[in-house]
Amino acid sequence: MEEIIEVVIGHFLPAGSKTWRARQEMQEFLGYLTGFPGDTWQERWEAAGHDAGIPVGRVAGDDRALSRRLSAAAGRCFAMRLIRPTLLGLRSNTFTRYTPWFRSIANDPWLEEFCERVDQLPVGSSRRGRAKSDVCYALTVFGIDLDGLTPEALLHYAVECRAHALAGEDAESGTFSGTLAWPVLHEMGQFPRSAPRTLRAAVTRGQLSIEEAVDRHQLRNREVRDLLVEYVRRRSAELDYSTLRHLITRLVKTFWKVIEEINPEQADLRLSQETFTQWKEKLLVLPGGKPRLDMDGPLLAVRSLYLDLHTWSVAEPERWAKWVAPCPVRDADLRHFQLRRRRLNERIANRTRVRQPLLPILSQHVNDTWHQRRELLKAAQSVRPGEEFVHDGTTWLRVSCNERHNRPPVRVVNRTTGDLVRVSQDENAAFWQWAVVETLRLAGLRAEELTELSHLSVRQYQRPNGEVVALLVISPSKSDRERVIPMSAELFHVIAQVIRRHREEHGTVPVCARYDLHEKVWSEELPYLFQTVHSSSQRGMSSTTVWRIVRRACNELAATHPEFANVHFAPHDFRRLFATELVNNGLPIHIGAALLGHLDIRTTRGYVAVFDEDVISHYHQFLARRRGTRPVEEYREPTRDEWEDFQEHFDKRRVELGSCGRPYGTPCAHEHACFSELALEWRSVRNVLARG
Repeated sequence: MEEIIEVVIGHFLPAGSKTWRARQEMQEFLGYLTGFPGDTWQERWEAAGHDAGIPVGRVAGDDRALSRRLSAAAGRCFAMRLIRPTLLGLRSNTFTRYTPWFRSIANDPWLEEFCERVDQLPVGSSRRGRAKSDVCYALTVFGIDLDGLTPEALLHYAVECRAHALAGEDAESGTFSGTLAWPVLHEMGQFPRSAPRTLRAAVTRGQLSIEEAVDRHQLRNREVRDLLVEYVRRRSAELDYSTLRHLITRLVKTFWKVIEEINPEQADLRLSQETFTQWKEKLLVLPGGKPRLDMDGPLLAVRSLYLDLHTWSVAEPERWAKWVAPCPVRDADLRHFQLRRRRLNERIANRTRVRQPLLPILSQHVNDTWHQRRELLKAAQSVRPGEEFVHDGTTWLRVSCNERHNRPPVRVVNRTTGDLVRVSQDENAAFWQWAVVETLRLAGLRAEELTELSHLSVRQYQRPNGEVVALLVISPSKSDRERVIPMSAELFHVIAQVIRRHREEHGTVPVCARYDLHEKVWSEELPYLFQTVHSSSQRGMSSTTVWRIVRRACNELAATHPEFANVHFAPHDFRRLFATELVNNGLPIHIGAALLGHLDIRTTRGYVAVFDEDVISHYHQFLARRRGTRPVEEYREPTRDEWEDFQEHFDKRRVELGSCGRPYGTPCAHEHACFSELALEWRSVRNVLARG
């Protein structure tokens, strides 16, 4: 024990400091461990049971001073490798200076280079400290030096920290420990080039095989399971991964899994009418209890399964013939397919009509919000920390940032309310909110197409008259068809602002990767326009991030505009509104289809919602053209007698038959046919009696 205490005093305490406190801490901790069996300190530590996650300081009870002394002594023993704790045994304790202790004992030049690289990252000091401590904790738990840390080891450490809620990063974002340390180790060459560049890429599972996707639903009948795997594999050649997942969900989860619940003894695809009827009844309701709106998708998928087996069995009877059975989906089940499709189109059109008058409000809100926060940021940057300034009639105080940051954030305090405002952070969020909403509104892009825009997408075209037109190249997405759209002045301004912002922050548009949520793959590294920072590294925005940005803007408006309380914009709503505006303002629909990337003009027609104002406008234009062909004198102002006669005409029609629609000034064959409802009722009774 005395030898260990001398080592602690010699390495952990600066010269001239008081050694009695450290001596007391170590004596108390090592004396506590001597009460457990074992020939080494490691064995006594394991016998004490703290590797299960019990903090060392808990043995002190209510004595907080003793608890702190025991924890500090345990941290020094971990750092000097006297004891090798488990992850829970290490992270269940709280240390204030564990990283400096570990570095002073390790004396590892490779570890020191890692820490120097971390200090150069453009993040706050707290995040840099977590990156260093994550590596020191991992080396402690595994009992290795930094040159022995592999990607698999750090990945295991990150996964275990997340499983035990020990992640050092932002817990709300659901991230892992070590996300900041991983790219630094990769750039140092500690990890092989074949390893992913980020921890997020390492933990992303990617595409599932067909067997894995089918087995997630745990079917009882293995023969039917094998049949569905073979069927989906044959269909996979013509489908992308997203469509393939939907097909598996409909056939395995929605269809056969429910069939097994209804009839566990079902051995083949020959379903009884009773079984299939029960399945259709269950199909009407989603698992959450809400009514299913898409009834035709599962029915068509099941019908395709049976008809494909019929067709394939002719060419390969030895493989498919045993599964041929009558298709349970009858024509009557799909009889109202077009009716349901029209109802769906009506709901979509109504959704567009509701959001059309709200779009200018949303656009104005994101513009005003960014302008206000940008002006406040400029005013705050014009003064030094600790100085006051007045902006828009309000007095603000710029405060200093406690964190050591390569690019310190700008924060101000409202002197009237005392609220702390993170100006630089809020301005950055407002800018990307403005850029996303305006690009969707002005270009009519899908969310995935927006995230795929890169610096290479901006091109120019010189017309024969010398005019230069800015173009935006849209990468193939849903229709697998590249298209080029000319940019309006407003859209070009938005794209230019995005590029300018990247250049001001990084000198150029950074090159980064993007994860495709639909295909479950990482893209090639490109200079994406819409990208954000994740764990100090740039990454292209996902479609989920775009959806959240739009929804956040709507939630901000709900406080001042009650109409936004129950109405939210989805990224695709901007696309429908864009198509509606194009066609309703006179653009030929086939040109609109080319701008939207639709292969079928009927798809574009389904996007267009006709508003009553447009119908009235076109009808008024028709009346104006027709009146232009008539003599001018026919459109004189009517006299008082003529106007009274015209109004009397409609009073007379009230006593005529309801089916009479004679125009004004013409005789009526039903004149005086009935003067009262009593005459109508008597005539009806008389006809009934005449028929016996």
